[in-house]
Amino acid sequence: MKPRSALAIAAATLTSVIAYLITTSGQADENSAAVYVTQIPAGYRDWKVVSVAHEEGNLHSFAIVLGNDIAIKAYREGTLPFPDGAIIAALHYSHVPSEENNKVFGDQQSFVPGRATNVQFEVKNSKKYASTGGWGFGHFNADGKPAGETLLKTCFPCHEPAKASDLIYTRYTP
Repeated sequence: MKPRSALAIAAATLTSVIAYLITTSGQADENSAAVYVTQIPAGYRDWKVVSVAHEEGNLHSFAIVLGNDIAIKAYREGTLPFPDGAIIAALHYSHVPSEENNKVFGDQQSFVPGRATNVQFEVKNSKKYASTGGWGFGHFNADGKPAGETLLKTCFPCHEPAKASDLIYTRYTP
């Protein structure tokens, strides 16, 4: 082989390797850091109710838990793990006494949702979110802005004890 031919082949090979490295840089692999839900899924306010929750302590909140059609079907059929495409939303509100209701009851026993505090999402995509059990977690403050990565890093460790239910705590309330 002539030196010029060898040089041309080496240059072509080097160019191909560089092109490959440029196209694959920035792509996530299995060992990369978790990716979080960064946009609020469209139409979530029209999803069906999964259940409601009341949290005391520092949270002192009400939540309504909603699911898209894929999540609702999985809940109803008892499908575990949830299929890719399932999305669960939790709309959180402070709770406040209902003066109107309490006048009728004659006692301080009725509470209603107060101001919105946040909305949280779990999006099932077993490949994209493999490092967090197949779920992507999102937390959006009342103003619609996403929470910072520091808070989001706490989602998976908190849900990890619920492995038996595919990292989901909320049970379906028909």
